[in-house]
Amino acid sequence: MSRDTKETIPNHSQPATSGLGLEGNSFYQPPSSKLVRLYAHPWTQILLISAICFCLPGIYNALSGIGGSGQVDPTVAANANVALLSTTAATALFIAGPTFSWVGPRICFLIGGWTYALYTGSLLHFNHYANGAFVIASGAILGIGASFIWIVQGAIMTTYVEESQKGRAIAVFWIIFNLGGGIGSLVSFGLNYHSTSGTVTDSTYIALLAIMVFGYFLGFLICSPSRIRLSQLQNAVETEKRSLKGTAIMAFKTLTRWRVVGMIPLFYSANVFYSYQQNDVNGGTFNIRTRSLNGALYWIAQMLGGLIIGLILDMPWVSRSTRARIGWAVLIVTGLVIWGGGYAFQLWENKRIAAGHIQDIDYTEGNLSAGPIILYIFYGGYDALWQGFAYWLIGTESNSAARAAILVGAYKTFQAVGGAMAWRINALNTSALTQLGMNWGLCIGSLLIVLPTVWTVSNHTAVEAEAGYEGGEREIVPKTVEDADV
Repeated sequence: MSRDTKETIPNHSQPATSGLGLEGNSFYQPPSSKLVRLYAHPWTQILLISAICFCLPGIYNALSGIGGSGQVDPTVAANANVALLSTTAATALFIAGPTFSWVGPRICFLIGGWTYALYTGSLLHFNHYANGAFVIASGAILGIGASFIWIVQGAIMTTYVEESQKGRAIAVFWIIFNLGGGIGSLVSFGLNYHSTSGTVTDSTYIALLAIMVFGYFLGFLICSPSRIRLSQLQNAVETEKRSLKGTAIMAFKTLTRWRVVGMIPLFYSANVFYSYQQNDVNGGTFNIRTRSLNGALYWIAQMLGGLIIGLILDMPWVSRSTRARIGWAVLIVTGLVIWGGGYAFQLWENKRIAAGHIQDIDYTEGNLSAGPIILYIFYGGYDALWQGFAYWLIGTESNSAARAAILVGAYKTFQAVGGAMAWRINALNTSALTQLGMNWGLCIGSLLIVLPTVWTVSNHTAVEAEAGYEGGEREIVPKTVEDADV
């Protein structure tokens, strides 16, 4: 029989498996309906999770990007972010990741998706009653919900497409997701164009709340990995163990690999700069309408940055290992340039603050606003480069949705720990120059630490390597004619 034939060989020797929605047989059977086939197509699910994140964390980012979540005093928002990131750190790795392995992506999403609307509602309530405790408590609840959302998103984005398309999947997701932040910020810009109060209007919160509710209901359409028409995903599923002990061993083996350990500083530094950029650079420099406009430009720059890093990491004419090194070089060069520009800005801004100029620059003052606005745009683009590269590195480790969920859980845990630390430092009114130095040092330092991991990225993740996560010999059952001994 020709080895070019892609005819599937049924496997009757393996028992039926459970978890992640596997139904009946351990090999994939295509759905009969064209509509169901479209629903279970990898790119349909990539577009779906992108649209969902457009409505939920994308709109949340629009609020945060205004500076202080649209409030005059950013301290409440900063403390709410500390609570959010603390609960995310406590749940992403040890609760949300293992839960994904047992109940799958749809249930995980439904557990956490509603919490975004709760947080936005608490800000609307704060506009009238100044109840900071409610905002902080809602932030803590959102942190738990966000851990489930990002586990689902990360697992889908890094495993539901072919290895050669993972960079494009990241790019598509980042464009659509950050379109939420961009549009949300533009809506806020329009609604607050004539505002002089320093806080956003009720209609802003209500409009963004409605989008979040719609995004939650989209989550009912999320598809189980077992139904995705992708051989590498199904082969990876074959190597997974479903018992509680097997899940624990899988998580331990995944997280203690030296390559993953080398990524931890990269994960930790992924959100440390948000508090400084959003509250000190944007929130402390510009008036309310310009902060909203800057928020839109920041997230639009994220879209462009996501596209650039996605295309770099999917270049078809070079190997995956070479792409990893090129991506790393892009991050360290752009990081040195952008943070250097940020240092020059902060020295200038400190002089303005000493002269009593706070939250007073309008976008129409071109001689004052052009430089800081351009810097803020580059900050947004760099964030997309960073996170796109981190997700892609996770994707090179495994094609298994369950293992990707564990890795994304580690990413979100350490990302949240770093972010909580940064937001707390911001809430303590630490000098902006000190925060900038901390961010700059963490970013460059973590890129140096992750270099051995980047340098040893393989050109392909084999099924045998997936089984190797279990720490023992495991027979890999042939799935296609070209895998069989015929």
